Amino acid sequence: MSANQSPAGQQPTATYDSAFMKACRREPVPHTPVWFMRQAGRSLPEYHKVREGIPMLESCTRPELVAEITLQPVRRHKVDAAVYFSDIVVPLKAIGIDLDIKPGVGPVVEKPIRTRADLDRLRDLTPEDVSYVTEAIGLLTAELGSTPLIGFAGAPFTLASYLVEGGPSRTYENAKAIMHGDPELWADLLDRLADITATFLKVQIEAGASAVQLFDSWAGALAPADYRRSVLPASAKVLKAVEGYGVPRIHFGVGTGELLQLMGEAGADVVGVDYRVALDEAARRVGPGKALQGNLDPAVLFAPTEAVEAKTREVLEAAKDLEGHIFNLGHGVMPNTDPDSLTRLVEYVHAQTAL
Repeated sequence: MSANQSPAGQQPTATYDSAFMKACRREPVPHTPVWFMRQAGRSLPEYHKVREGIPMLESCTRPELVAEITLQPVRRHKVDAAVYFSDIVVPLKAIGIDLDIKPGVGPVVEKPIRTRADLDRLRDLTPEDVSYVTEAIGLLTAELGSTPLIGFAGAPFTLASYLVEGGPSRTYENAKAIMHGDPELWADLLDRLADITATFLKVQIEAGASAVQLFDSWAGALAPADYRRSVLPASAKVLKAVEGYGVPRIHFGVGTGELLQLMGEAGADVVGVDYRVALDEAARRVGPGKALQGNLDPAVLFAPTEAVEAKTREVLEAAKDLEGHIFNLGHGVMPNTDPDSLTRLVEYVHAQTAL
């Protein structure tokens, strides 16, 4: 039974009536819930201490370490939800893709996937491939109690971009060359990645995650027509695959202001909005029936407290008429962010929105 389900005749699960889950369901909340993308990790000194000398991908496979890192921002910031500590390339590594996360660079794939023969390297993901995820989430849900845990995965387009380019890219020239030049190969690649991603999310939900977020980090590189034709079907397949669990599904991308309506159409319950589009305008683009998540510019946190509070009020004002709102940054926490500024931000949003 998922953490979001409250079937007739049964008691709700511990997280069901949390502010975060209520906001996802577009129900009245006692205060606007807050969590931050990349809250678990690099901005926290306690994170650097426990991860010292441990490579990133290895750290994702140690359940007790994953649990500790995931819990750190909950303890420190009193956020309304935890987010599972992992990386979007973990399921690719788990099925045998030769890749590594290089400091200062990001995921690097030894042999990029660019031909139909290369698709054979993308075998199905099984729960046994990521048994450490199940174990870590078991540890976490026991500790978190009524605080929801958000699972996550990379969306097919973003995973495909890394696999085809061989690493991070600003132009996506190889990925777009296949997308436009061999649309059948592209569709088959994304379809296979959709199955892998769906399995990865199912493992997290079945282990106890209360909600999931699908990160399409690089979808903003696409024109709307290309997104609709070449990307949306795969993302929709992922979101549809986990619909039956009843957990909220969040869909987020960077630079996706022109894609917000389409991302909503993909099937998410909550659409994440980056900092480039005000939330009231984002709501108009997405349309009714969706909660929104966002969207303070993470760079604002480097400004004095008064400026952070002023910009936060702007976000809250733009969100005042939304059907449901989860306060977040418009992208992830930057590495050099002062953790105390995040703690103060949580307190401020809670105080400003308390009933």
